[in-house]
Amino acid sequence: MIFRSPYPDVSIPEVALTPFVMQRANDLGDKPAFVDAPTGRTFSFGELAEAIERMAAGLAARGFRKGDVFAIFAPNMPQWAVAFHGVATAGGINTTINSLYTADEIAYQLKDSGARFLLTVPGFMDRAADAAERTGIEEIFVIGGEARGATPFAELLQSDGEAPNVDIDPREDLVVLPYSSGTTGLSKGVMLTHHNLVANLCQFAGSHHVSEEDRIVAVLPFFHIYGQTVIMNNGPYRGATVVTMPKFELEPFLQVLQDHRITRAYVVPPIVLALAKHPAVDKYDLSGLRFIMSGAAPLDAGLASQCEQRLGVQVIQGYGLTETSPVTHCTPDDDRARNKPGWIGPPLPNTETRVVDWGTGESFGPNQDGEIWVRGPQVMQGYLNNRDATARTIDEEGWLHTGDIGHADQDGYFTIVDRLKELIKYKGYQVPPAELEAVLLSHPAVADAAVIPKADQEAGEIPKAFVVRKGEVDGDALMSFVAERVAPYKRIREVEFLEEIPKSASGKILRRVLVERERSKR
Repeated sequence: MIFRSPYPDVSIPEVALTPFVMQRANDLGDKPAFVDAPTGRTFSFGELAEAIERMAAGLAARGFRKGDVFAIFAPNMPQWAVAFHGVATAGGINTTINSLYTADEIAYQLKDSGARFLLTVPGFMDRAADAAERTGIEEIFVIGGEARGATPFAELLQSDGEAPNVDIDPREDLVVLPYSSGTTGLSKGVMLTHHNLVANLCQFAGSHHVSEEDRIVAVLPFFHIYGQTVIMNNGPYRGATVVTMPKFELEPFLQVLQDHRITRAYVVPPIVLALAKHPAVDKYDLSGLRFIMSGAAPLDAGLASQCEQRLGVQVIQGYGLTETSPVTHCTPDDDRARNKPGWIGPPLPNTETRVVDWGTGESFGPNQDGEIWVRGPQVMQGYLNNRDATARTIDEEGWLHTGDIGHADQDGYFTIVDRLKELIKYKGYQVPPAELEAVLLSHPAVADAAVIPKADQEAGEIPKAFVVRKGEVDGDALMSFVAERVAPYKRIREVEFLEEIPKSASGKILRRVLVERERSKR
């Protein structure tokens, strides 16, 4: 059985991403497109369009050509959109780097993606310069100040030339190369085309009615495809004003909601938890807020209802993957009566979904759990330089196997109940167990290790390690050892020692055995 959207298919134009996103720039002119919350720096739609053109011209003057890769390693700010669309206008590919990455993690992505240039901020220069030196980056640009060994970003916007006229094939040419662990393993470059992103913006607009009257808070990082598509690109496409924040801190976030009269907040479950329960919320006037959407990790139905009742706003949930640009399912925003807390909603327009028995391949109907498969124009081209991983994820008929387990109800609304894939979702971030296991095994006192997700009310899941020792070491020492080598969100939060790690006859770690063991304790 194939589940289809309750909405009619939408028309998807065959155009490049930036002209599509910026199509209303001339009409909106002086209206703010992006506002930086900490500084008040504002780009109107007209200024944004001009800066994008200047950026593309500056890149062309430096020999940047169609298909070249430009890395962005920076917190949210208006210049992020300038850089992203300047690269796209020049025919380049953006690779977007997690702000929390270590120099080793940055270097891996720079090398794997083949990036020529790197954009960062002064506060990130130590990691950026270290990674760039190891990977042949030709030039580092820095936003908002000066840094030794870097060119001020402003210089890129001072070119006397014109933006290049690049012939873009929307269905074939990549525009962004975010990195995802997919269903398992280490991070892989996700090849997303202009058409993928244009399609997802059109699809999302089919059930979400953002308008130029909206003010959207951008606390979700733009390096993540959720913040990138649903906020950074969808905001200007719909004529809304986007207010950027460099990171999430509760009281500054509440201050932004109040002072900017934010109408829409796209968030992750830990933020919903804070809004539902933290006493600081009562100190702020959030009466402008009309709508909250949570994604990137499952949102508990009770928590969603608590938040809705406390703030008097609609709280809904959506679902997607980096590999699907990202949105595939979402509850509509136009009718509270159709909201089902704990459910991710129906498929978007132009999106097909199957629920499949992961053992036999049999398709299920409503109310039967199976692996969620999706097919639509938002599905990636594949993983960069990794045909095997691509073939394991997208089958010959174009179905993307998500690795998530769930079902649909009689109304075609979906819920996610578990995961086949082995990723841990810490506050919406992907944490690959295999990566942490490799770090643990590099410790001289560790004979074997396995890492699993452990349920946590605040984070959703935390990484827990099971370790077989071959020398004297305690859990705190191992957690510190890992913390020195990975981004903060990947840190192991709990260690348990075992005599043996359960494995299959072929030697594969049986993480699900450990997951079930952990659940039985609760």
